[in-house]
Amino acid sequence: MKYLIIILTLVSAGLIISGFAFKLENSQKLIGSGVAVLFFLVFPLFSYYRWKDRDVKEYMLTKENLDKMRESQKEKKY
Repeated sequence: MKYLIIILTLVSAGLIISGFAFKLENSQKLIGSGVAVLFFLVFPLFSYYRWKDRDVKEYMLTKENLDKMRESQKEKKY
């Protein structure tokens, strides 16, 4: 998955750069398809890859997590 994300990012960057660098009649389509690959493929794949083994409850502001944050702040104040 990691290598797929890297390859798609490089392909998308290549499409965007070639759209700006070469003045072709399809240069706007190259830029648009590069942005579309980033937006619809790379970002969701990257988000899934980074968050797949994490528990969402650790990042929610529940009463228990707020109490833990308050306790850690009290310990840091000395």
